[in-house]
Amino acid sequence: MEIDKNQLLRFTTAGSVDDGKSTLIGRLLYDSKSIFEDQLEAVENTSKKKGHDNIDLAMFTDGLKEEREQGITIDVAYRYFTTPKRKFIIADTPGHIQYTRNMITGASTANAAIILVDARHGVIEQTKRHSFIASLLQIPHLIVCINKMDLVDYGESVYNDIVAHYEELSSKLVIQDITYIPISALYGDNVVNRSTNMDWYKGATLLYTLETLHISNDLNKIDARFPVQTVLRPQREGFIDYRGYAGRVASGVFRKGDEVVALPSGFTSKIKSIDTFEGEVEEAFVPMSIAITLQDDIDISRGDMIVRTNNRPETSQEFDVMLCWMSNKPSQPRTKYTVYHTENSQKAMIKSVLYKIDINTYNRITEEDTFIMNEIGRVTIRTTKPLMIDPYGTNRTTGSIILIDDNTNETVAAGMIV
Repeated sequence: MEIDKNQLLRFTTAGSVDDGKSTLIGRLLYDSKSIFEDQLEAVENTSKKKGHDNIDLAMFTDGLKEEREQGITIDVAYRYFTTPKRKFIIADTPGHIQYTRNMITGASTANAAIILVDARHGVIEQTKRHSFIASLLQIPHLIVCINKMDLVDYGESVYNDIVAHYEELSSKLVIQDITYIPISALYGDNVVNRSTNMDWYKGATLLYTLETLHISNDLNKIDARFPVQTVLRPQREGFIDYRGYAGRVASGVFRKGDEVVALPSGFTSKIKSIDTFEGEVEEAFVPMSIAITLQDDIDISRGDMIVRTNNRPETSQEFDVMLCWMSNKPSQPRTKYTVYHTENSQKAMIKSVLYKIDINTYNRITEEDTFIMNEIGRVTIRTTKPLMIDPYGTNRTTGSIILIDDNTNETVAAGMIV
């Protein structure tokens, strides 16, 4: 299978507080030679000042002063690196339960998630929580890295027991593709280079797994959705009559001559041209930024959506959402919010709370109707005007929303349409 060298893979890391997420990413960057010399020198000097015998790999990702001082990850740290085979963006997310919202933010656009498990402790409550969130966000690929194998004498039986336990756990979740890798982030076993200490493991290293993950099919290329961001009316010679609808293709493929419908109005037309910064193209697909012109003069504005006539999203004012509450202030029943969905925004309220989920046990809680920070549950939302929606399971772009508090302009929740 040939990998596109320009293809970008976004992945997130998740694990308990001391499972070694930052050390693992530091090892990935260090062994793949993706660190600038001045960065390397600064971390080496800081490691010496702290009295470490070896370089502290976690410092490559723990960017905040508080993180470096406490040796923990607090905020989502994004790192970019590249290998001859692929480009990567890493979201290093916190392990603490109070930072659940940070993990959801970092993982929301990921193609893959690395779940770290401490070989000494096995599958714990935090493993269940992170796995549930990965399942909730429907991240297509999960890589379970069983770390600190050096502390259990690189034992194959320890690895097999953890794999069996995790298989039992994952059977209750919606996870499409799981890979298991025994590693030692501290010493580099099976991270970039194969481990000589675990010759019983015949699988690939972590970096090779990341380089060869097949992610082309992760994008929705079936449901053609184009949320309109703005209308282009350039008042200059040669473009006097030009009316282009600009935005980013959310999913699917659009071709010149396609029959399309503008929602919510329902007026139909055909695509006259598809324009990009480099010039006109015959077709556009996710995630290209384009301007579409139509053969007919239709009143279309920001927040409307252009779709193919034979494949339309649901248009609804009331729908169920799996909601993660992100605000320090608890939710209030029937409070007015603004819901943002693609390029559309409407006034909305949480009509009812169907249930909340204990993300450590996966049990449903039905007797509570208020969310506090980091809680997740299923709610019914009602908007003042219809939104053009798809289930999150089939379309991560048109199936997601955020809620804004009108009084403070704070993002209070993120949701996945059921």
